[in-house]
Amino acid sequence: MPKPAAETVAAFDSLVPKVAGVTRRLVFGQPAVFVDGNMFFSVFGNHLIVRLSEADRASALKDLGAIAFEPMPGRPMREYVELPTRLLADLPAVEGWVNRALEYGRRLPKKSAK
Repeated sequence: MPKPAAETVAAFDSLVPKVAGVTRRLVFGQPAVFVDGNMFFSVFGNHLIVRLSEADRASALKDLGAIAFEPMPGRPMREYVELPTRLLADLPAVEGWVNRALEYGRRLPKKSAK
């Protein structure tokens, strides 16, 4: 698995919503955050990944140039997009997408802890 740069992890950490119910753990050996047991924001290599509603996903793909997240080629993770790396220079813009992801994660059925 690709290793994230310290700058990417620092950007991720600064964007994690500081609200009740958000928990952090590793996915694919990389930092990710969950709400009610549902992952909504993560890092993969030097990319920020968000889980979005169908409408928000379509907007991110069209307007931002995001791409479907595929941790392995040909194996996309449904509902997740990889934000363009250029957005690492515009964290306020990323914050809006992270907040959309958090709200979407809250609307999903809760998962119990394993």
